[in-house]
Amino acid sequence: MSGESGDDEGGDEHADPLDAAGVDPVVPESAADAAAGEFPEDDEVRAFLREIAADVRGDSSESKQLSAVLYRVSDLYDPDEQTSPEEIYLNVRHIMRIKEQGGIER
Repeated sequence: MSGESGDDEGGDEHADPLDAAGVDPVVPESAADAAAGEFPEDDEVRAFLREIAADVRGDSSESKQLSAVLYRVSDLYDPDEQTSPEEIYLNVRHIMRIKEQGGIER
C-alpha cells in the first residue's frame, strides 16, 4: 500500500499522526547543524522556558504535554542535564504515537 490520498481502505488506522499532519520526520540540515552545536548554560533562558511551561500547564492532556515539552527544551540550557534537540524530538514523537494509539498497552 502506498498510503496515497486515494487509499481509503483500512490503512488509516495505522497512519503516522505526524505524517498526517504534514510534519516531515527528517530533521532539516539547518536544524541538524544547530543540534550539533552546544547550548550554553543560560539561567535566564532556562527560567523563562520553565515559567512558560508552568503557565501553559492546565487540566487538559494537551496542555500538560506542551508544558512537558517546554520543560524538556529548557533542559538544553541546564548544565546538569544531558539532552539534545534530537532526543527531545524523538521523545515528543514517541509520546504523539502513544497518544494516537490511545495509550500504552500493558
